[in-house]
Amino acid sequence: MPVRRYSVMLILTLSVALPWMAADPVRASETQMAETAERKAEILEQQASAEPNETPPAPRQALTPSGVQAVDPQGDAPLDDPITCLSRTIYWEARGVGASEMEAVANVVMNRLGDADFPNTVCEVVRQGSEQGNCQFSWWCDGRSDSAFEERAYAESKKIARRALNGSLADATNGALFFHSKSVTPSWASQFTKTAETDAFDFYRPDDG
Repeated sequence: MPVRRYSVMLILTLSVALPWMAADPVRASETQMAETAERKAEILEQQASAEPNETPPAPRQALTPSGVQAVDPQGDAPLDDPITCLSRTIYWEARGVGASEMEAVANVVMNRLGDADFPNTVCEVVRQGSEQGNCQFSWWCDGRSDSAFEERAYAESKKIARRALNGSLADATNGALFFHSKSVTPSWASQFTKTAETDAFDFYRPDDG
């Protein structure tokens, strides 16, 4: 009887554990895809910083849709990798105002990444100025949560970030390094050259750019 009771307990234990065990390979696969995507993104980021006009990467070196979507799936991870930093910037600066605006925001971040006057990583570009309390991208230091809570908008932001990092997103801003909402008129705008505009934003470069 003790042996039989032990066997029943073992069966019951396995019946509870097996669903979790079956799910583990899926989670492991997603984690692996995310890690691979982050490594690729770091390499692409370095290439874009050094050679902003470099041709798109070979298919095996490019970010995949599934890999990018596996990174920060809940929209609440720390901003410490190129995909998350770029996706959140696109999301917070332009969600709800149209795909062209979202793409243009990505253009500005990538243009800064390739410009010697700006930092050489996406996250550093996004965070620039926060140490002085004067952020380049206001969402980063506005004191509010940086988590992305609209699933569809964040998924779209990731798609655009993937194209930008892969070098396949055309620059609709004509090399812009700055932009502002049309609802405001910052003092610096008059000192820069306007390069493009969308329904929501105006885009600029310094006059000597």
